[in-house]
Amino acid sequence: MKLASLHSRFYILTFFVYAACSVGPLNAEDITTEKDGSVLHFSASGKTICDYQMEPGDVPEGVNQIFKHGAHLHPVYSPSGKLVTGNHQPDHPWQRGIWLAWTKTEFGDSHPDFWNMGKTDAKGGGSLPAEVRFVKLDKSWGGADGGGFVSEQVFLDHSHAPDQKVLNETWEVHVSQKTLDGTLANIIDLTSTQTCAGDTPLKLPKYHYGGLGVRGNALWNPVDAVTMLTSEGHDRKNGDSTKAKWVYLGGDVDGASTGIAVLIHPSDFRFPQPLRLNPKNPQLCVAPSQDGDWAIEPGKPYISKYRILVFDGKPDAKWIEAQWASYSTTK
Repeated sequence: MKLASLHSRFYILTFFVYAACSVGPLNAEDITTEKDGSVLHFSASGKTICDYQMEPGDVPEGVNQIFKHGAHLHPVYSPSGKLVTGNHQPDHPWQRGIWLAWTKTEFGDSHPDFWNMGKTDAKGGGSLPAEVRFVKLDKSWGGADGGGFVSEQVFLDHSHAPDQKVLNETWEVHVSQKTLDGTLANIIDLTSTQTCAGDTPLKLPKYHYGGLGVRGNALWNPVDAVTMLTSEGHDRKNGDSTKAKWVYLGGDVDGASTGIAVLIHPSDFRFPQPLRLNPKNPQLCVAPSQDGDWAIEPGKPYISKYRILVFDGKPDAKWIEAQWASYSTTK
């Protein structure tokens, strides 16, 4: 009887060990990472999660070449394969998927605009006073534990000869696909570290946008086709210039709801951070400059962290809040 009891316990223990080991692959998909020219491509189960556009990519027919841009994430897809980001849209051809840039600035005696790249030419292009430029890919990876990359970018002021380096930036990005409390999501963790390239600070006067930008799918361009929601319960109409822990942007693609939630880390400057929810197109910005003048100063890195969740279905505020609570405890 004792031997039989020991055998029973052994089989029970073996079952639970097997079950525990089986949970991982069901909960997290292997991430495939491929470099194709100037694009770093991430996918799971044969479906694209996102691309990191390093060097400037091609522009659509009819778009001025001045709006070629890199150093951003696009396209970005939901787990079912629905596109959630937009790029080179006719109303704002400088908006570029998911990106980081500053708009109203002071750098010595100049005012480089890194957001509206190409906009300053009233005739539709021909000059590029400032830009965010990809420098190099330090490393990339993929596998069962997720994928990602570390890259270097530079903020350049072209209003002087020679060009002036304003900021050096490092992106550390982790990409995964997991089931989170019953919902399958593509997860992009983005950490940006910006440092002054020299002894001159980049001053950032109070302004209503500039920071992390997200442009939504072109299908959401009509004002009644996009849904925006914040952690404080605000929608597109009453959420502009409010503060939040997270913000959602989404709409229908191929007859079904999908979207993207940006979770803001509590360590970020001026958290909860101010938002710009564009009233005319599906675009949002996490905009710390709304709260007043500030600066990125020499010797003081500016670090910002965001978790980007892409998922199918309508937004569930309680579910997004639970995901933010989990993210808020990470370092």
